This record gives sequence, structure tokens and C-alpha cells, in this order.
Amino acid sequence: MSKKEKNFIQKHWSNLLFGVFIVLIIIPQTRQPIQVVLNRIIAFSPTEINKSDRDILKDYEWYFKNENNQTVNFIQSEGKPVLVNYWATWCAPCIAEMPDLQKLYSDYKDEVDFYFITSEEPRIVEAFLDKENYNLPVYYFLSSPPDLLKSSSLPTTFLIDTRGEIIMKKTGAANWNSKTVRKTIDKLK
Repeated sequence: MSKKEKNFIQKHWSNLLFGVFIVLIIIPQTRQPIQVVLNRIIAFSPTEINKSDRDILKDYEWYFKNENNQTVNFIQSEGKPVLVNYWATWCAPCIAEMPDLQKLYSDYKDEVDFYFITSEEPRIVEAFLDKENYNLPVYYFLSSPPDLLKSSSLPTTFLIDTRGEIIMKKTGAANWNSKTVRKTIDKLK
């Protein structure tokens, strides 16, 4: 490499690096992994909603099916702490927060009802869960959620207390395995 070429690279390395990054974002096979990493970097812990701003869920009538194709009524979780997460296997922010949600589920599955809800085909979801070694309880929509739990964005997650108060609501990737979230859940038990 000539001295002129070395000088050019030294002067323009950041532009070259940015160009490579753009190319990698354009290529479908590298786009999602890059998006997942970036979402993990920017995922912060969700915070509690101020008590005066909290909505109270009164309508628990909502049906979905579980991974065994059995119909489940959300009313079974009335009076219990609940975490509801809308997600998809193609959603980079969803994938970015899944490791934290898996850790949270592993530690709190006996104390909190978890619902990981998707509209994807079960075979696609099962393949994803197997590949990532997740054992999250996945549910599939059969009816529309109660108005307070409606969202058109992925991921969206709600943490609901035993009285139906929506304690946390977060759209976008978040660190759900944070001390803040764990402390909040511990108060709900």
C-alpha cells in the first residue's frame, strides 16, 4: 500500500466505516442482527407510571390460545400480578429484549402470570424459541385485548398489579431484567 493510499484511509476511515455499516444494514442477512445489537445497547429499564396517571384494568375478558392449542381466558389472571408482552420473531427490538424477559420469567414465573402474545404462525414461533433456547409461555390472539391493553406497536409490554393497575407500560425494547423492574415486581408479591 502506498503512502498516498495510507493517508487517504487515515483521513477517511470514519467515512469508510460508516459506508460499510450502511451496506451491512442494507443486506437482509446482516440487518436484523445489527438492529438487535443496537436495540440492546439503547434498551433502558422501564419506570413505574406515576400513581395519579395509572389506568386500572377492569375488563379481563380476552381469549387467546396457548402453545397446546387450548383456549385461555385472561380472566384467570384477575387479582394476580401480570406481565403482557406483544412481540414477533421478525421484530428486532422484540428479539433484543427477549433475553431479559427470559431471565425475568425464569425467576418470577411462579409469582407473576406471563403472557407473550404474538400473531405469528405457531411453527415459526416454536422454531425461534427452540433456536434461542427460550421457554416463555406464548399465546396467540383469538380476540381483541381489553381497550387498556391495545397496542399497534411491537414490542409493547404491560406490568399489571393485583388490583388491575397498569404499573408499567413500555413500547420499544427495554431492559426488563433490571433492578428497577425486579424491585417493582417484588412489591407486587
